[in-house]
Amino acid sequence: MTPEEILKFVKDQNIEIIDLKFNDLPGLWQHFSIPASELIEIADPTKGIWVEGIGFDGSSIRGFQKIQESDMILMLDPKTAVIDPACEVPTLSIICNIYDPITKKPYSRDPRYIAEKAEEYLRSTGIADTSYWGPEMEFFIFDDIRFDQKENCGYYYVDSIEGEWNSGREENPNLGYKPRYKEGYFPVPPHDSLQDLRSEIILTMIRTGIPVEVHHHEVATAGQGEIDMKFDTLVNTADKCMWYKYIVKNICRKHKKVATFMPKPLFGDNGSGMHTHQSLWKDGKNIFFDPQGYALLSREALYYIGGLLKHSPALMAFCAPTTNSYKRLVPGFEAPVNLIYSHRNRSAGVRIPVYTENPKTKRIEYRPPDNSCNPYLAFSAMLMAGLDGIENKIDPGEPMDKDAYELSGEEAREIKTVPGSLEEALDALEEDHDFLLKGDVFTKDVIEVWIEYKREREIDAIRLRPHPYEFYLYFDI
Repeated sequence: MTPEEILKFVKDQNIEIIDLKFNDLPGLWQHFSIPASELIEIADPTKGIWVEGIGFDGSSIRGFQKIQESDMILMLDPKTAVIDPACEVPTLSIICNIYDPITKKPYSRDPRYIAEKAEEYLRSTGIADTSYWGPEMEFFIFDDIRFDQKENCGYYYVDSIEGEWNSGREENPNLGYKPRYKEGYFPVPPHDSLQDLRSEIILTMIRTGIPVEVHHHEVATAGQGEIDMKFDTLVNTADKCMWYKYIVKNICRKHKKVATFMPKPLFGDNGSGMHTHQSLWKDGKNIFFDPQGYALLSREALYYIGGLLKHSPALMAFCAPTTNSYKRLVPGFEAPVNLIYSHRNRSAGVRIPVYTENPKTKRIEYRPPDNSCNPYLAFSAMLMAGLDGIENKIDPGEPMDKDAYELSGEEAREIKTVPGSLEEALDALEEDHDFLLKGDVFTKDVIEVWIEYKREREIDAIRLRPHPYEFYLYFDI
């Protein structure tokens, strides 16, 4: 909607609250709200723009400003306006971009601005004018979650009526139908107890402007699910990822359940990933398609894969950016740790789907990312790595069309893998980030503050605290 259309919509629909949403650097939505009557104060519909921003304290947002430079402003993006599905009071939500009030320029650490610059850089290369993105977002729906960390204790506890560990629990009555570990893909109800809940979620997504292709139970026990959106351009898809999480969490809460996008909340079963489908288009044609190429891929697509594989260690700092991510990225749990490519092969870091020979559907699927990422940053980093591959004609080598998990020891040692920890990924990013700086898409201050934040707030925070399992191993030494 244009600003003029929004003002009319607010009046016609009796909207009472305008909710302003924006992204912090790690990837969570933040927001505050204003009465609808205040909207006209910052709008000039005759110019088709919002002439004034709304101020907020940037020093209170993770990864943003220091306290002596805290004032920031939000500028509304009118085309993102949508009725908020989680609010009882009639509320119009609008996604915002962040600006510096002194320079009046976009804020370099605004993740959405970085994604906008990535799209602009793509166009400037002449390689393509559009990139399309289709993330497969997985999550768990639990019935209970408790966790704490103090000086004298540290623990977590999750529970689900679907969890196989509850097969012997007295539930008065226990009706069974607990999906076994690694056997949650695709049982019908009553094993899949969350069918109607997921259906409510996708219908809410559709009403909010997110086209949905499919939903289903995922591999793990205890309520793991997946909902797949239709592909869209980079910034639009990242916006939809934020709505996706917001809707899943709020619908689950309404039903007294809790959803988590944590990569590995359960020991001994599959984690939740975000396999990311991507393709490049120019003048309405998919440049990844070649009827004569391997798996119908063009030379540009193979170079793009080469860029992803070469820069994967650094990419993981944005695509799998938590310490928990590397409890998912281990062999044996359908985890895509191997930096190889192949058609159909889900043990490869890059898979080429071959469901159809339609040129419009040809794409590559990058499998290591997970939902702990900030989608604006992760998509932008993947795009920049792929473009670097095309620009420098990076050869991805030969495909591997066999199960990488069943290779001999010597064969396996020859295959490069993703980093084994967040610390290794951050070290790789520190050494390899020039490809991200092209076109001023990522700036040095973004990379520096990201590495600093992750090392101090996450790696050190985990490293300094005793782990519960250490008591099992070491208490009696």
